[in-house]
Amino acid sequence: MSTQFQLYYITDRSQTKSRPLEDCIAAAIQAGVDWVQIREKDLPARRLLALAESALKYAPPQGNTRVVVNDRLDVALAACAHGVHLGTRSMPAEVVRGMVPGGFVVGVSCHSLEEALAAQAAGADYVLLGPIFATPSKLAYGAPLGLARLREVTARVSIPVFALGGITPDRLAACREHGAAGIAGIRIFQDCGSMAELVRSLRANTGS
Repeated sequence: MSTQFQLYYITDRSQTKSRPLEDCIAAAIQAGVDWVQIREKDLPARRLLALAESALKYAPPQGNTRVVVNDRLDVALAACAHGVHLGTRSMPAEVVRGMVPGGFVVGVSCHSLEEALAAQAAGADYVLLGPIFATPSKLAYGAPLGLARLREVTARVSIPVFALGGITPDRLAACREHGAAGIAGIRIFQDCGSMAELVRSLRANTGS
């Protein structure tokens, strides 16, 4: 994976303020985000497949953006997505790894050092670690992990770790300083006025 600090956009069409999700995804890819995770868990398979295929039209194989589908390995493979992202209730990463072709990316959500180490051992290509900071969507996971725990995890695993949860532009530098390969989030990308201006600003904040 690139050594550039990575920007990872997670979709949520309930937070797009009436803007079509397809437009948000297209804008993110055109602005140069590194990852788009299609995370629309309530969509039936046919609609999720159509959304993933739509996203991939803006992310050609020679492009820099990777499109992954949350949980639904069948949809990710059918759409020829770049990979799948696994949650705590998804199939185990080691099982998925044995079912996918070479080059297919497998990411895993983690909330502790132990989970991150297990994901790495299972063949994950990266982990999303969170919540690093307090955020309403992650209250179920308890208190935020904080930057010290982020540093602990990034020091112990060799695969990229993305900081997730409560990420704001002014927190990017701290995440990078504590070992994160990048940041991931929903609101930071969907609440902005201009995706292109946001991405330029985030790149400037991290020197990437």
